[in-house]
Amino acid sequence: MKKTMLAMALLVSANGWADEGMWQPHQLPELEAVLKSKGLEIDAASITQLTTFPMNAVISLGGCTASFISNQGLAVTNHHCAYGSIQHNSTAQNNLLQTGFLAKTLNEELPASPGSKIFVTEQVSNVTKQINQELTPQLLGKERFDKIDQLRKELIAECEATAGYRCGVYSFHGGLEYYLIKQLEIKDVRLVHAPAGGVGKFGGDIDNWMWPRHTGDYSFYRAYVGKDGKPAEFNAENVPFTPPSFLKVSAKGVQENDFVMVIGYPGRTNRYNTAFELKNMFTQNLPLSKAYREQTIELIKQIAPAGSEARIKYESILAGLANYAKNYEGMLASYQKGTTQQRKDSSEQMMQSWIKADAGRQARFAPALKNLQQLSEQSIEFQQRDLILNYFGYAQTFSTARKLYRLAHESTKPNEDRETGYQERDQERFAAGLKRMSRSFDPQVDLEIAMHFLKHYSQLPAKQRVAAFDTFFGLTGADVDEKALKEKLQAMYQQTKLGDEVERLAWVGKSVDDFKASEDPMIQFAVAMFDTDLAEENAGKELMGKFAVARPKAMEAVIAFNKTQNKPVYADANGTLRVTFGTVQGYQPRDAVSYSPFTTVKGIVEKATGIDPFDAPPVQLAAIQKADFAGYTHPVLNTVPVNFLSNVDTTGGNSGSPTLNGKAELVGLLFDGVIEGIIGDVDYDPALNRSIHVDSRYMLWQMEKADGAANLLKEMEIVR
Repeated sequence: MKKTMLAMALLVSANGWADEGMWQPHQLPELEAVLKSKGLEIDAASITQLTTFPMNAVISLGGCTASFISNQGLAVTNHHCAYGSIQHNSTAQNNLLQTGFLAKTLNEELPASPGSKIFVTEQVSNVTKQINQELTPQLLGKERFDKIDQLRKELIAECEATAGYRCGVYSFHGGLEYYLIKQLEIKDVRLVHAPAGGVGKFGGDIDNWMWPRHTGDYSFYRAYVGKDGKPAEFNAENVPFTPPSFLKVSAKGVQENDFVMVIGYPGRTNRYNTAFELKNMFTQNLPLSKAYREQTIELIKQIAPAGSEARIKYESILAGLANYAKNYEGMLASYQKGTTQQRKDSSEQMMQSWIKADAGRQARFAPALKNLQQLSEQSIEFQQRDLILNYFGYAQTFSTARKLYRLAHESTKPNEDRETGYQERDQERFAAGLKRMSRSFDPQVDLEIAMHFLKHYSQLPAKQRVAAFDTFFGLTGADVDEKALKEKLQAMYQQTKLGDEVERLAWVGKSVDDFKASEDPMIQFAVAMFDTDLAEENAGKELMGKFAVARPKAMEAVIAFNKTQNKPVYADANGTLRVTFGTVQGYQPRDAVSYSPFTTVKGIVEKATGIDPFDAPPVQLAAIQKADFAGYTHPVLNTVPVNFLSNVDTTGGNSGSPTLNGKAELVGLLFDGVIEGIIGDVDYDPALNRSIHVDSRYMLWQMEKADGAANLLKEMEIVR
């Protein structure tokens, strides 16, 4: 019944809407006529089949997207998606973040940062029936959460019985549907090429989320497997992976109004949030998060000067903090200036009226909507405290100690009963995180972050406080003795051994009693907080179990109502493979301002100052001055385009996604959105929703004329 309702809603809405929607591949047959009318030239059925071209050429990096572009496992993604690996291989003496990197041979390629993986989706199965048939009405709260968790684990364990695969069960529409996704897990990933920072991060935080843009946001990885062709840990004897298919790279590119399609793994959107949830997000949560991010950025910059070893260790963390700080800034500005809340309020009121107009609808939907409202109000009771403690987690020694002690407890249970993240399947990732810390940690920075958020915490009212936390740090009220607190922290950092990788790894496998007997102050903190942490987690599960009853029923109401309004019906992004499509086009962000959809290398010269973040490399500027653009020019602009705009519907996680033309040739890489449309995570606006792409012509030109990457160009199949 639910599947039929979704299909009907999709069919009704497919004719009368803009290019909105992040579509699951199985939904695309219903959109074939729309896709063909817009410019899709390949068989529409091919983009519903995960094991055929072009879908099996698109891969996940676990937070970003990439795609295979050669039969030797060469994969292209964004520079900012490979940033952690570039930073991991950088030192103050050999700063690849600044100079860039190019491996001329396979032997010169560098290991990506610990834990880097490439995931190739091979199968998606609807398991809604298997889960829902086990969920009786009597299962409520934490019991319901635990039952869903148990069923997920069982499905995953069965899926992962075949070695070399990583599986997950994802909920769609708040739990209305569940899908089991099976991915080939490639464990040996190597850095092949990254342009200089003055190309890959040209414009930096100043230009982030802005248009016009002139950023060469691309880098290359290579996937390796054992000699038997199966996934294997890093080994010098491993060989390049032969992908089932790969994308051709277009040197012709696109022009204005051309059809484009993006395939990728968008992270998360919240377009179906209630009006209450939306208001809380923009009036409470985001302002606080933005402030805490900006404070953390300033702390790190103050303590770790530019160019220092400490700064290099934190560059990737800084980039992530800054990216979303500006994201939040744009979201807040759009919300305050626009009508998002008013339209959400109006839509919700219209839906409520539609429900009340029919006794059957009222009986079916009204209780769930009322329940959802009550749960939403309950969920924000300790919102500020939880945010502060989350940012306190950027002090890595404290958060690492907690994870290690939790691992000791979980290891006493049968594997199937362990918490997600601590099962045997998670041990490799767990160890990789402990290793990564070595290249992203400085004790002085860590200490100052902890001190900063402890001061924030101390100002919370009594009902927001955590007794065990107060006791451990000696916090008895708002009037904190900062000198004594700082001395306590300094003593802890002097005595702890968790800053040493060997010592961190040595705690893996130790018993609960070993932790309780430890004199390491960070371990003592973890022990002191454990019962409280577990109680908080269980309270969260109780709440999520209640949401698991209310949210799916509320989403049924939303979907049914949207069908009557001829609105598109697609699930919010949740990190799974999606397809979105549209056209190359500019936009008008405000009165008397109109943006064309292309920037060119001319803009690089105009912006270049020689100083970060506009430090275009001299070799690039010389190549632009020489004007040798043959083979990469835009036919109208008569020069090399750098970035272009389209109205495809994307979000975070889509970074690195291949942008394809109607023939499924790679014409660009999606890497950003525009500040005016950034509120698209909660509210799609066809006039302002624009995605920013690196033009394939610029990438190829830069590689040939400035970086000397002839070996990689030769490896690709380039359409000229």
